[in-house]
Amino acid sequence: MAFTVSQQHSQRDNGGAGDGALPDLCMEQLWSETVTASCHREMSSPASKVFLTTPLREPLPLFPGESHQQLRCVKFIESNDTSQLIFASVTTIPAKDAEPLQNIDAMLVLEACGSLVLYTGVTRVSKVFVPGLLSPSFSMTNHLSHLSTPAENVSTPANAGSRHLQRLEEAVMPSPVLELRGPTIKHYEASFLEDYTFQQTTPYIHALRDPVCNRVTLELSSGTMLRISVPEIATSELVRKCLQAIRFILPKEAAMKVLVKWYNIYNAPGGPSAHAEWNLFVTCFMMLMGYNTERLTWTRNLHFEVPLSPVIAAKKARPSDGGSDEDWDYLLGSHYQRQMNFQPVCRPVDSNNILITDTEGLSSVSSPSSPSLKLDSSAPLFPHIPALFYVLHLLYQELQLDELQRARASSLVCLLQQLARDLQLEEYVDLYWRDYPSLISGFNESCVIDQALFGQMQRPSFLRAEPPCVLSWLSSCLRGEEVPPFPYLPGICQRTRLLVLSYALYITGDENATSTDVSKYLAKLSAGQKCCTSEPHYRRQSSVKVTFSSGSLAEQLVVWLTSEGFTLKDLESVPFGVALPIREAIYRCREQPCSNWSEEVCLLIGRQDLTKQAHKMTLAKSKSSVGSGLSLEPPATTEADEEEDGMSDIIQEVTGLIWSQDLRVQEVRRLLQSSRPVRVSVVQLPEVSDHEYIEEKENKLLQLCQRTMALPVGRGLFTLFSYHPVPTEPLPVPKLNLTGRAPPRNTMVDLNSGNIDVPPNMTSWPSFHNGVAAGLKIAPASQVDSAWIAYNKPKSPELANEYAGFLMALGLNGHLTKLATLNIHDYLTKGHEMTSIGLLLGVSSAKLGTMDMSITRLLSIHIPALLPPTSTELDVPHNVQVAAVIGIGLVYQGTGHRHNAEVLLSEIGRPPGPEMEYCTDRESYSLAAGLALGMVCLGHGSNLIGMTDLNVPEQLYQYMVGGHRRAQAGANRERHKSPSYQIKEGDTINVDVTCPGATLALAMIYLKTNNRSIADWLKPPDTWFLLDFIKPEFLLLRTLARCIIMWDEILPNTEWVKSNIPQIMRGTFDPSEDINMETMAQAQDYITAGACMALGLRFAGSANSDAFDCLYEFARTFMKIMSFAGTAAVQTGYYNLQTGLSMILLAMSMVMSGTGNLKVLQLCRFFHKRTGGEMNYGFHMAHHMALGLLFLGGGRYTLSTSNSAIAALLCALYPHFPAHSTDNRYHLQALRHLAVLAAEPRLLVPVDVDSLKPCYALLEVTYKETKWYDETTVELMAPTMLPELHLLKRVKVKGPRYWELSVDLSKETQHLKSILSRDGVLYVKLRAGQLPYKDDPQGWKSLLASTVNHRNSGVRAFKPEAISTFTSEPALVSFAEFFCKTSEGMKHREDSLVLFSAMLYECVTQECPEMLPTYIAIEQAVGALRRGDLLQTFPLWQMRLVVELWDSRVLRGPANRHDALLTSEFLPVMKNMVDVALDSWLKDNSAVLRSYMRGEALPKDAQSIVLACFLVYRSIPCLRNTHTQLEGCSSLGELLSRNSHLGIPLRDLLRLVPILFGSASGPQTLQGFPMQAF
Repeated sequence: MAFTVSQQHSQRDNGGAGDGALPDLCMEQLWSETVTASCHREMSSPASKVFLTTPLREPLPLFPGESHQQLRCVKFIESNDTSQLIFASVTTIPAKDAEPLQNIDAMLVLEACGSLVLYTGVTRVSKVFVPGLLSPSFSMTNHLSHLSTPAENVSTPANAGSRHLQRLEEAVMPSPVLELRGPTIKHYEASFLEDYTFQQTTPYIHALRDPVCNRVTLELSSGTMLRISVPEIATSELVRKCLQAIRFILPKEAAMKVLVKWYNIYNAPGGPSAHAEWNLFVTCFMMLMGYNTERLTWTRNLHFEVPLSPVIAAKKARPSDGGSDEDWDYLLGSHYQRQMNFQPVCRPVDSNNILITDTEGLSSVSSPSSPSLKLDSSAPLFPHIPALFYVLHLLYQELQLDELQRARASSLVCLLQQLARDLQLEEYVDLYWRDYPSLISGFNESCVIDQALFGQMQRPSFLRAEPPCVLSWLSSCLRGEEVPPFPYLPGICQRTRLLVLSYALYITGDENATSTDVSKYLAKLSAGQKCCTSEPHYRRQSSVKVTFSSGSLAEQLVVWLTSEGFTLKDLESVPFGVALPIREAIYRCREQPCSNWSEEVCLLIGRQDLTKQAHKMTLAKSKSSVGSGLSLEPPATTEADEEEDGMSDIIQEVTGLIWSQDLRVQEVRRLLQSSRPVRVSVVQLPEVSDHEYIEEKENKLLQLCQRTMALPVGRGLFTLFSYHPVPTEPLPVPKLNLTGRAPPRNTMVDLNSGNIDVPPNMTSWPSFHNGVAAGLKIAPASQVDSAWIAYNKPKSPELANEYAGFLMALGLNGHLTKLATLNIHDYLTKGHEMTSIGLLLGVSSAKLGTMDMSITRLLSIHIPALLPPTSTELDVPHNVQVAAVIGIGLVYQGTGHRHNAEVLLSEIGRPPGPEMEYCTDRESYSLAAGLALGMVCLGHGSNLIGMTDLNVPEQLYQYMVGGHRRAQAGANRERHKSPSYQIKEGDTINVDVTCPGATLALAMIYLKTNNRSIADWLKPPDTWFLLDFIKPEFLLLRTLARCIIMWDEILPNTEWVKSNIPQIMRGTFDPSEDINMETMAQAQDYITAGACMALGLRFAGSANSDAFDCLYEFARTFMKIMSFAGTAAVQTGYYNLQTGLSMILLAMSMVMSGTGNLKVLQLCRFFHKRTGGEMNYGFHMAHHMALGLLFLGGGRYTLSTSNSAIAALLCALYPHFPAHSTDNRYHLQALRHLAVLAAEPRLLVPVDVDSLKPCYALLEVTYKETKWYDETTVELMAPTMLPELHLLKRVKVKGPRYWELSVDLSKETQHLKSILSRDGVLYVKLRAGQLPYKDDPQGWKSLLASTVNHRNSGVRAFKPEAISTFTSEPALVSFAEFFCKTSEGMKHREDSLVLFSAMLYECVTQECPEMLPTYIAIEQAVGALRRGDLLQTFPLWQMRLVVELWDSRVLRGPANRHDALLTSEFLPVMKNMVDVALDSWLKDNSAVLRSYMRGEALPKDAQSIVLACFLVYRSIPCLRNTHTQLEGCSSLGELLSRNSHLGIPLRDLLRLVPILFGSASGPQTLQGFPMQAF
């Protein structure tokens, strides 16, 4: 029984219900056999192994049954629709063991007597002899004879239906070898031979195992094992191809005969050497067709090359006969001795002298009347001669298309011409003569086939009198003539198929040539008498998805060729004339490729830059990649402590290109470093005592430390994602140094001396920030695992805060998801406040917007409001609660989750509880709840599904403006019953606590919705009375909120900013009104700051110059006000002005994010230096955050304006900064780092694909049309920041320096996104003759610049020595070195040197260095023709194709000329040389041509070669029988009309006119045409 087993993987959904019924294994019964009772007993034992083998035709699964030592072969074939198998027959072969040999389509069978036999299917091929193993003695075999039925009697039932069924390829089978080897050795196998008297002395083979390809292991009875290799069916490629063709066309039985016979002759012990294989094949093959190879001169000469003596000797020495009897008779009967009298002669290349010797010694043999030259009609292949001839002819055509195989074609042509003569196919002989004139004119024997016997031959319908010639087919294609389909053998003539279809697609311009119209151009050969093979290439196509962009034909051709597996290496072996159109298509595609082509296509068109890009840089994760290869090694710094500032990983090469004019990156490093002591310079006044002086110095240091402690927040942004950690080393964290050095003696100043009061826990948050800064260096693409995270845990407890920050950073760059849940809980149970904050924020950021359940549970434990009312009161520190609430916002960002929204809404107004609960820092909790609510409903506006009953906007409005507190709904009612004993709030809302959170929640829910009604709620009050009731700070928030709701109305100009200030403040004031000037000034400044902040968010990362100018102007205004110690500053208050200024500075650096703008940097540096007065920790933090954003990620990152990014920026840049380092009252400090979530890589770095170094390249960026501006195109010099991708239509690398490359973003942005995320590396390739912008900024040094004005002097001005300056291709450089320089030996070939230089110049300037071999080949062909030493006409065929392609291009008009590859004067010159050479020959030898046209005997001498060249190049068809038609013409008109069906091109016909008309009476005039006209 046969079963197929298929495995199914059931996909379990979350429910998990109802899939118990899905089985893991399904078995389907395919075939069963009825067993009669008598043999039931012996059949019942299980099979010991099962395998599939494919004989030379159908596959057979084989089941050896062990007990009765037999192999059962079940033959099956696939039905036409390939859905089911048809089981044809069962055959048994007596055997002990068997194994399949995959790659020679055979199996090795161990017979019961111990000898090895090779079978293909159920046909016995031969015995296999293993040197050193005797086969068991024959006496033994006689004893056993009753056990084995002779294999010859086993016949395969000829299944009539099987012929038309497709042959099953091996690849379709589920598994080539299904081997079920029993684990136990059965008793009855122990020794089969013990019953016999024969005493076994030598070890014998008792099992076979482990087959691989054609190798198998023999297990000997002595326990040793031998590995043997069964010989291949043929080693020579040519013989193998011929056998394939024969197997293809013959009926199964005949094919089997040929192969078995050949295998036996070829692999006879001591068989032929490899070079003689072909000769042996010809002899064997011709004998099978009925030739007497002894009598044909040229086949007899083959024998001399292969003395058969060793074969005979070896066969005689063998004790048994492995092959069939005919082999034996053939070898015994060979006229070996008689042949040995001849001298060994080489194959007839120069065949004239051979013929002379033959005719002298063998006059009787070569006379046609002699009966010996008849064919033996009883030979097995005799009926199939025409079909075999035809497939071999097609194989010959295939070989013509491969430069590497063409040498073998000349061997094949000897065989073909013999068959063509005997089948009386004149035109075929003529074709072979044209291809190899010198070779063919030497053969003149033909064998007679009786007319009576012609009837016995099966003349297939496809054998036509006119020979198919692939080169002339391609030539007609180029001339634009109608072409019949070209015959080809599927699976064998692949090159023919490929090139014919390529021409059909590209030259004929039929877009469907490769898909639906294949049959128009290719006739698949299928004789009535053979099984049709399934075509392997169709399967191949399905693996490569061929999606034609509706691009040009050239693109279609290139993509199709790639899908067929055609590579540049294959192209090199296509003859130069045939390959030219393909090269042209490739050249066109190279100019303007698609950005999304696969790697293989890019390789074919020779764009290494694209290939490398398509390669997807899998190494980007490791150090060695270009991504960090950009970072190569940071330059070794002199000072030892420089590396420890934590900023050494910024990619120097890229920053050096972006900011090449100055050292701004070093300056930023200096400003942001916090690992070295600060300089404390205090002058000691004479009246100050030493003790007081020390105190003064320490107070000054305390002021400076406010700044030092704020630096890490900025440093984290500056070094963002710039480092790939080594998994074996801990992350280096720069230390936070709070000591100072006092000049002039550089004495240490320390805060811990006890002289002044230092706030407790002053450094806990700064060291947290320091940890975040260190962790943010790690790039998201790095390899980080749970163990490494735990490995970084510091030993000393004072570094715990730093580690907490490190954990948060890992969350921000996405690595914290790798931390095992166990470790997370482990960290949380420690109860360390900072660690919990860092971990909760980190995990939430890593799971942004995923609604992950496990993280939700983790966060809920820390938020009392999310726990059930009856649960135990957990003592969760307040800051941890804040972090957890923000965490809920992040995990549910944008989801509009109802329950969380409801809880957060009520938490904004959470009243203080009794017993001091919720009484401190309430503001930060309320703000966090507001921000979280905003994130959960981010951008949903009024479409909040299922939340109408919550009245979210109304409730938020109430929190904003105050009023009566609503009754708490639901679960939390119990919690808030008793009022606080500490804070008397009554039942009204405390607006001071709830307003900020509610305002920002509204802003985020209605973000970018342009909802005017909500925006109007947020307008500043328009009466002085109401204005007095609102905190100026809240005005900033309201303005900001209102502007980002009305997103599309934000305009980058000062008028828009000022329009946010209410009317009453802008007009003139009535002095009688009692106006509080202070209120007014503060309100104005805060509203301006809020509007600027909104402007910053709207244009974040865009580097919009209008927005920048506008913000810069406001910053200058604020600084002017501050610098006057006059009225305004006093009225507004220094603190308020500084807050406004910091917000404007942040807005500016948001707009210019990642660009490193100098003006912003100067402002940041100015504020960095101000340390005294009211410059507290919070302001320093704001200024250095601005600096960090300005150089985000070392200039590789910038900000996005997506909803998610805006939300993150609102959390991070909340306009109330901490007053001192432990201040978390209004805003949790850890949230400042959320700005990272808004960063996205948009730096495009061109990298030269040859040197792998970053370089400059010109980009052309096209913006899509929007309502503010039309479609615009700008030029940028990369490396540069790209605008946000959704605004762009196209990004293009512009010429002329680099190859153009266009990325179209209107369809999809994924391709460019992936480039940007891999360090933005865009590979570019320098065009030949161009220098990079760095070396040649103006483009004056390029090779082409000098020769533009006077074009023709270019070649002369070109010195081959200069080649290296404008191409880096080693092949071209060496060519210049060896072929274009005058050396001693080359003096006499001066003209060749000049020609070579010109060719090189042409190739390089035309950007097609791969054309150089074509140029040289053309030159060589023409040279050989002129010197008269061409031995074959092949080069002229190629010349003809080149000329025809050129003509077809030029005829289409000058517009098409620039598409052609050979544009120069070179080709016309060469063409002219050929014309001159052939015309001058024709003038002297017209008689030769005439005699050829009359069908007289071909000339023997060198004339024969030139004549063939002439006929080929002038495309004159075989005219033997048409001479009369052409010669009898009386006028040119008649000649043209008769020529119409011959298809000779007009200019070639005109060259024949003198011969046709001059044949009768010399050069007479023809109806007034003087002969000179021709």
